[in-house]
Amino acid sequence: MKLILKYLKKYPKLILLNILGIFSFVAVQLGIPTIMGAMIDKGIGNSDIDYVKKMGMVMLLVSIIGGAGTILISYASSRISTYMIRDIRNDVFAQSQKFSHTEYNKFGVSSMITRTTSDAFQLMLFSNLLFRTALLAPIMIFISVFMTMKTSLSLSLIIGASFPFIILGVIIVAKVTNPISDRQQRGMDRLNRISRENLMGTRVIRAFRKSKYETERFAAVNERYASSSKNLFKIISFTQPAFFFLLHLSMMAVFWVSTIMIDKGTLQVGQLVAFLDYQFHALFSVMLFSMVFIMYPRARVSANRIQELLSEEPTITNSNNGARDLNGKIKLEFDHVTFQYPNGELPILKDISFTANQGETIAFIGSTGSGKSTLINLIPRFYDVTKGTIKINDMDIRDYDIDVLRKNIGFIPQKAFLFRGTIEDNLKFGNPNATIEEMNHAIEIAQAKDFIENKPDKLQEHISEGAKNFSGGQKQRISIARAIIRKPEIYIFDDSFSALDYKTDATLRKALREETRESIVLIVAQRIGTIMNADKIIVLNEGEIVGIGTHKELLKTCNVYYEIAESQLRKEELEQ
Repeated sequence: MKLILKYLKKYPKLILLNILGIFSFVAVQLGIPTIMGAMIDKGIGNSDIDYVKKMGMVMLLVSIIGGAGTILISYASSRISTYMIRDIRNDVFAQSQKFSHTEYNKFGVSSMITRTTSDAFQLMLFSNLLFRTALLAPIMIFISVFMTMKTSLSLSLIIGASFPFIILGVIIVAKVTNPISDRQQRGMDRLNRISRENLMGTRVIRAFRKSKYETERFAAVNERYASSSKNLFKIISFTQPAFFFLLHLSMMAVFWVSTIMIDKGTLQVGQLVAFLDYQFHALFSVMLFSMVFIMYPRARVSANRIQELLSEEPTITNSNNGARDLNGKIKLEFDHVTFQYPNGELPILKDISFTANQGETIAFIGSTGSGKSTLINLIPRFYDVTKGTIKINDMDIRDYDIDVLRKNIGFIPQKAFLFRGTIEDNLKFGNPNATIEEMNHAIEIAQAKDFIENKPDKLQEHISEGAKNFSGGQKQRISIARAIIRKPEIYIFDDSFSALDYKTDATLRKALREETRESIVLIVAQRIGTIMNADKIIVLNEGEIVGIGTHKELLKTCNVYYEIAESQLRKEELEQ
C-alpha cells in the first residue's frame, strides 16, 4: 500500500498519538484480567478485604488510562484517515486539471468521478481500520499469547491450535474477494456513466420515449453491481460467525482441560478467569487483524485505480523554462500542421499552413467533420500537433508557459458552458479583478445588456446548474462577454454565434470589430453571413485546406465554398 504510506508520512504526530493510545489500551485490556485474577486468588481466596480494595483502586486507575487510550485511538485514526483522503482527493483533482482531452477520453469522466469519490472512500475506511486494528492487533496478540503461556502452557496449546485455521480462512477469503472487488468498482463506473448520461440527456430520452428502455438498462447494470456487492458482503459477513464458532470451540476445550487441572490443584480459579480473558483477546485480535487482510483486496483495487490516475503522465506538458510574455505585435502561424488523435487510424488535419496577423479576422468553414473545431483546439494546446508547428510571434507555442499562452487566448466553445452561481461570478471567471464598468462594457458588446438588465437581480441573477434557466442565445452571449472581459490577444469563436438570430449576430460582430482591432480573431462558423466580412476565409474539406481568400475571391475560386454559399444565400447575393 505505497499510496497510503506516501500520505501517512505527513502526519507523524498523529501516528505517535495513535501508538500511545494503542499501548494504553493494551495495558488496560490485559492488565484488568491480571488484577482480577490476583483479587480472586489472593484477596477473595484468602478473605483479604484490604487487598481487594487496594486492587479495586488500581483497577479503577487502569480503567481511566484505558478510556484515555481509547479516545486517543479514535481521535488519531479518524484524523489520519480523513486528512489522508482529503489530500488524495485534492491531488486527484489537481492531476485532472493537468490532463488534456486525451487523458479524459482514456479514463472517462464517470470513472474519474468514481475514483475521486467511491475509491477514495474505500481507502478512508481501510486506513481507519488500519490505525484502529492493524497496529493494535499484533501487539495485543503477542502480549496475550505471552500471558496465556505464562499462566498455563498446557492451555495455551489449545489457542495455538486455532491459529492455523484462522490464517487459512483469511488467505482463502482474500483471494476470493479480490476479483469481486474489482468487478464491484468497475460496476460503479458503469452506474455513474449511465446516471450521468440520463441526467444530461433527459430531454432526448423523453422526446424519443426511451424512459422505459433507460430504466431497464440502468436496472440491468445496477443488478450486476448489486450481485457483486452481495457476493462480497456474504463472504465478509461469514467470517465473523466462523470466528466466534472457533472461539467457542476453543473455550469449551479450555473449560474441559481446566476443570481437570483445578481438580488436581495445578490451576487456580483466578488464573482460569485471567486465562479466559487472555484467550479471548488473543483470538479476537487475530480476527480483527484478519479483517484487515479481508478488507485489503478492496482497498488495493481502489488504491491501484487512484494510483493509475495519479501516475498518468499528461500528454500536454508545460515547458520548464517557457516564455512568460508574448512580445511585440501578435502573429499566429500554422506551419505544415498535421494532427492525428491518439490511437486514431488517419490524420484529422493534413498539412495545414496559414498566417494570422494582429487586427485580422480569420474564419474557418467547411462541412461537418472537416476538422474546423479540431484545428482551433490546437491553439490553446488542448491537443498537441502530430507534425509541424504552431507559432505565436515566431515561437513554437510549446515553448511558451502554458498558463501565459492560455491567459492570452479568449476561448468561446461551441457549446456555451456557464458555472452555477451568478452572472457576475461567470464574468469574473474571465477576469477575477474586473470592475463593474468593465463587466457592463463586455455585456454591452456581447449584446447581453438588455436581457441582463431585465433580470430582477441583474448581474447578481442566479445561474442554475447547467444554466437551465437561460436560453441558448443568452448563454452564448454571456460566454462571449466572459472572453471579452479578459482582453486577450487572440479570440477564438468556435461556432459561438449559432444560437443567435441574424440581427443580433450582425450587431454583435459589428461591436466586436472595434473591440478586437488590436487582436487576432478566429471564427469557426457554419453560416456564410457570419464570416463573409472576414479578412481571410479558410475552407476545410476532409482535414485539408481547399481554399483561402475573401468571400468574393472564394466564390470564384473554391467549389466547396461556392456550394456552401449557394445553399445559404440568394442568387443575387452570389452574383454581387
